[in-house]
Amino acid sequence: MSAASSSSMSNLLKKVWGSVSSRSSNNKSSSCNHHRHHEEEEEIKIMMKGGGGLGLGYFERIPNDIFLEKIIRLVDAKDVGMLTCVCKSWKLLLSTDNHLWAFFLQQLPLPLDLVHFSEIYLRHPPPTNTLQHHHRTYAPDDDSHNHQMLLELYQYSFMDIYRQRQQVPGTIIIDGGSGYCKFGWSKFDSPSGRSATFLEFGNIESPMYSRLRHFFSTIYARMQMKPSTQPIVVSIPICQYDDTEAAKAARKQLKEAIYSALFGINVPAVCAVSQATLALFAAKRTSGIVVNIGFHQTSVVPILHGKIMHKVGVEAVGVGALKLTGYLREQMQQRNLQFDSLYTVRSLKENLCYVALDYEAELCKDTEASYEVAAAGLFTLKKERFQTGEILFQPRIAGMRAMGLHHAVALCVDHCHAAELTADESWFKTIVLAGGTACLPGIADAAWYGAKIISNLSTFPNSWCITKKQFRSKAKRNHV
Repeated sequence: MSAASSSSMSNLLKKVWGSVSSRSSNNKSSSCNHHRHHEEEEEIKIMMKGGGGLGLGYFERIPNDIFLEKIIRLVDAKDVGMLTCVCKSWKLLLSTDNHLWAFFLQQLPLPLDLVHFSEIYLRHPPPTNTLQHHHRTYAPDDDSHNHQMLLELYQYSFMDIYRQRQQVPGTIIIDGGSGYCKFGWSKFDSPSGRSATFLEFGNIESPMYSRLRHFFSTIYARMQMKPSTQPIVVSIPICQYDDTEAAKAARKQLKEAIYSALFGINVPAVCAVSQATLALFAAKRTSGIVVNIGFHQTSVVPILHGKIMHKVGVEAVGVGALKLTGYLREQMQQRNLQFDSLYTVRSLKENLCYVALDYEAELCKDTEASYEVAAAGLFTLKKERFQTGEILFQPRIAGMRAMGLHHAVALCVDHCHAAELTADESWFKTIVLAGGTACLPGIADAAWYGAKIISNLSTFPNSWCITKKQFRSKAKRNHV
């Protein structure tokens, strides 16, 4: 150990010991303080010499649980990491106490339960995910998933996880839906911007590659970021639901176009994941049914171990956010409510509309409520508040011949049951709502938060991303 490092470590040990001794210093005389200070200096010198046989010196006077829980937590994780270098005893005590490092993980931006979920279940992407060998869906409220079980399931120490997560580079996240796109920086709590969808950038008649490249370039320009500086997590819109060869080819073509467009503007590494899968991850699940209320239509997507089960069947309902907004506009026009734009109608939908638990009973209630839209004025809605959302379940109200959302979900559940993919059928009994019209706090950006979880993994970007070299090598092999 160098002289500078030794001096730094000595000061650190004084800091830790001082947090203990200062509590009793008020009751000691100055001579006693001087004597204790001398003993402290000698103890630090002994400890700096290292050697597992020396133990922890004066620190052994403090019970380990108190020492770790009350004292060591007063210093930050970086200092604790340095303490593990002092001697074998310190390293054994501090580096193997997972409770201590779980505490430090809890100080990071993501909640600890998300860290547990992601590091246990998402270290590697599907289909190499270890969950394929364990037919169990993660349930954060399951008592069996206590701290001890997490330690047994996971082969790395939380100290290693903490260090690896601290070294993960910042990531750009682009969640492009059929209506709107959210984009931002993985270290932020929420998306930093929102823009129009893919199709509103460039000419819709131009090739997909050209449109995507223009779209991504525009997003980077708005973020004032250079594409070559960070890896990216990008969501793949839910489309081409069938398991036919044509649908498979279309999905593959879209994914390859996304990769090509991003590598074409020099993005170093790309992770492209389905929106439905990302929404499921945001709900701390790897298996379940995702109901995504999109811009043009609603999709009911079965996902097992992070992989969309196209063979089981993805249900599509031709009612989406645009239909709901259009229906509310018609109802407002029938009541002679004057408005200037669809933005006003959409704002009223998002702030006043809801889904009734009992539609018939709601018709008998007084549901009048008002909301003021900026630069448009105050608006008052009545039955339109719940009738708008009801068309998801009764499309005939809006004159549409389509299956109700609840029927589509029930049909998907029946298909999952009939498929008998695993012995444990609980995997498809988790239903996750996603999409802005789901009208649940935080759900609108579910896919974005799922991407954030991936981008903070200790194995990111290596296990989840593909580089330009890997992409070209794979494409070359496919054409041989």
